[in-house]
Amino acid sequence: MLNSKQFAISVIQTLRDRGHQAFLCGGCVRDLLLGREPADYDVTSDATPEQVMRIFPETYAVGAQFGVVLVPVPKDAIAKPAEVPPSGKSGVIEVATFRSDVSYSDGRHPDAVRFSKDPREDVQRRDFTINGLLMDPVSGEVLDYVGGRKDLETHVIRTIGEPHQRFTEDKLRMLRAVRFSARFGYELDPATLTAIREMAGQVSRVSHERIREELTKMLTEGHARDAFLLLDESGLLIEVLPEISAMKGVEQPPQYHPEGDVFVHTLLLLENLPRPCHLTLAWGALLHDVGKPPTFRVAPDRIRFDGHVEVGVKMAEALCRRLRFSNDDTEQILALIQNHMRFGQIMQMKESTLKKFLRMPNFEEHLDLHRMDCMASHRILSAYEFAQEKLASIPAEKMRPAPLITGDDLIAAGYAPGPRFKDILSAVEDGQLEGRLLSREEALTFVSHDFPLTNS
Repeated sequence: MLNSKQFAISVIQTLRDRGHQAFLCGGCVRDLLLGREPADYDVTSDATPEQVMRIFPETYAVGAQFGVVLVPVPKDAIAKPAEVPPSGKSGVIEVATFRSDVSYSDGRHPDAVRFSKDPREDVQRRDFTINGLLMDPVSGEVLDYVGGRKDLETHVIRTIGEPHQRFTEDKLRMLRAVRFSARFGYELDPATLTAIREMAGQVSRVSHERIREELTKMLTEGHARDAFLLLDESGLLIEVLPEISAMKGVEQPPQYHPEGDVFVHTLLLLENLPRPCHLTLAWGALLHDVGKPPTFRVAPDRIRFDGHVEVGVKMAEALCRRLRFSNDDTEQILALIQNHMRFGQIMQMKESTLKKFLRMPNFEEHLDLHRMDCMASHRILSAYEFAQEKLASIPAEKMRPAPLITGDDLIAAGYAPGPRFKDILSAVEDGQLEGRLLSREEALTFVSHDFPLTNS
């Protein structure tokens, strides 16, 4: 039974058996040389899309006009679920025809492509030298026409050819350069960094969805702090996330935040994101204090950020809309921001309030954010430990008990359906969570006393 790598090699062998050149290419070659497991395997060949589709009838011609055909990995060719790559290309091998591109009017797609028989010509259109390597998977020979092996050895991110031209072709490459630099701990080639600084303002031409995906990768790949420092240094941060750039220099009260300003504090959170990290936690950590810059004021007693949570939620909602987040992801990101200050009152909460707090959807993310928030400031974890203890000690049936009464019970008792039902049922649930109401009869007696029919 084959795994994804073995299937990619079988695709290459099949193409060669039909008289074509074919190699592994791009990020998978880079990762193999670095001793890393590639997320996916890409193939480049002199076979045209039509020829690839004749050789592999079960294909997806999603990018055939640009020379790209997707060959699906047979379901029975996957050795085990853990070997399925987590990328957007999971379950397919991308086969790209050798080509050269003719101008990029839209800053992303070539206006035209010219297919080639020369792999040297093909790699010249790619983005960075470390991604421009080809490999013969049978012999292990690496074809390097762009100096990629040297840059891997010296830890440099460098464009293939003139950097302004590469970034003009696809403005997203500026963000990718930052991500690769942070991900691998490599230096940005000076000419590449200079070009990014000079062209940073043009990144706005990239679609919001592509920007979101690239930023999400920076946040979740394990090197978020380094990525955001470089985003700032390169001039890209103020272009793609002006709300985060605005945090720089915004002082905080030293008795609560000895680490420094809001930007420094946020970077410390990013440094402590778990690996792997879900995107909502990562974005919640990035945006949890986004409301502080516009609410900053110096009061007689100390620096204050009155209403920063509410302002932050509105700002984050606008940002999530701008970057085209899904409704579910937006809801969780906003919930993290909305609730991150509530841990300060957790030890004084009523039992009903505490249980409702602890049973919020994805509460583990709220808890993780609070721990990181503390460790990036005063480092006091008493509220975190209290929440952990309560989660461990309160049985599930006490945290989420079956309702003592329902709306049908209220109707049977003579109450007219309406908005008041929500208040009544919520009050009954509070009494149940606090142990004051233990039965249906007690609940109905409570309702008749506190919500008499005459006032309904």
